[in-house]
Amino acid sequence: MSDSSLSRWIPLESNPDVLNAWSSKAGLVTSDAEFTDVYGLDADLLALVPHPVKAVILLFPITDSSETRRRNDETRIAAEGQNPPIDPSVFWMKQTISNACGTMGLIHAIANSGVQIKPDSPISKFIEECKDKTPEERAKLLETTPLFSSIHAEAASSGQTAVPTNLDTNLHFTCFVQAPSETGPRVVELDGRRTGPVDRGACTELLESVATVVKSYYVESTTNVQFSMLALAAPQ
Repeated sequence: MSDSSLSRWIPLESNPDVLNAWSSKAGLVTSDAEFTDVYGLDADLLALVPHPVKAVILLFPITDSSETRRRNDETRIAAEGQNPPIDPSVFWMKQTISNACGTMGLIHAIANSGVQIKPDSPISKFIEECKDKTPEERAKLLETTPLFSSIHAEAASSGQTAVPTNLDTNLHFTCFVQAPSETGPRVVELDGRRTGPVDRGACTELLESVATVVKSYYVESTTNVQFSMLALAAPQ
């Protein structure tokens, strides 16, 4: 989902086959890392995921309460900043294409996780073209580049469910990565609908730290169960 109606893509389905198909076509070396399901937030289910986890993608329902929390975050950050500040090495871009949040989450995950990328691949070219550009300029580049629209469309059509005729959706992808700081590793959330990256606290082990954030910030505030979480980790 996006706040903009400038352009609209088909929503991606949240399953590993779809995300891995997108990632492989975009240039991720899938012998190094791939997406896998996270079946729950309890410790015994988190332990089933191959470690180390390089990034986490969450699909969540947009509700009145989630929108209120998002606005509160943005007001607080605008007034107080973030401590520690977000490391400048973190790659983030604004989302302007409706339903491109799946591709946004994948770009954020791959660009910030140190995974192997094929030279001259679409994701490699895009990251290179985004250097020294603002988040808004990166968004404009995604609008105009031919690198990802066809990859997204192919992946969106390869899911287990039929492509919807109604493209309106209240589900949204966001991404979590580990970022450095002067005080130690941090969990950073990367969501193109926001005004920038959001620090979510200290990171001891990425998947476990993200699970704690998702429980307290997303799951416990709603009765909606339309959540799905995938981890970028070593191949099984």
